[in-house]
Formats: sequence, C-alpha cells, structure tokens
Amino acid sequence: MITTRDAASGPVVEVTGDLDHATAPQLRGQLAALTIQPGQRLVLDLGGLEFMDSSGISALIVARTLAHAAQAGISLAAVPANALRVLRIVGLDELFTLQPDAETATASDGTDG
Repeated sequence: MITTRDAASGPVVEVTGDLDHATAPQLRGQLAALTIQPGQRLVLDLGGLEFMDSSGISALIVARTLAHAAQAGISLAAVPANALRVLRIVGLDELFTLQPDAETATASDGTDG
C-alpha cells in the first residue's frame, strides 16, 4: 500500500508491503501527481516495506529524478535491513540520504539527497 501526506518539509510517501512489478507503477503514478517545491524534501518512508524487486528499485530512482527536477532533496526513511542490503549492493545507498525514521527525515533540510 502506498499513502502520501504532507509535512512541513515536503511530501512524505509511505510504502508498506511489497514494492514490485505490481505496485511500482502505483508509486510512480503517485509520485508524478505530487507537488514538490524547490528546497523541499521528498521523504519515502520504507518502514513497512517487506519486499522490493528491480521494479521497486527503478521506482526509487524515478522518485530521486522527480525530486531533483523540482530542485528538492530526497530521503529514504526507516529502510529495512533486507532492502538496505540491496541498495548497498547496487550502490544506491550512495545516491540517497538515509534516515532512521520519517520524523528525522522531515526535520532535515532539502539541500541534499
């Protein structure tokens, strides 16, 4: 399931369950519909993520591209250990700002990530 909410720092997208070939298009659609202002931070809260395949990884890259196009930052929050392992293997842990939870991520400024 994918839900969105607004925080003072920018939009927060919460992903629970699987982020795979069936759900990644939904995430990309919700990301495309977001309004992200320059200087804000897009936060992807992955605390409820159970599984992620290559389609999910691609969706994360789309999120980063959209945030950067809006001159905004992006953070991944509460990344589960299994997903973090995958991100490290493919080198994406170097492209994203990783935060321990959504609260920390929304308290950060939007200049990195």
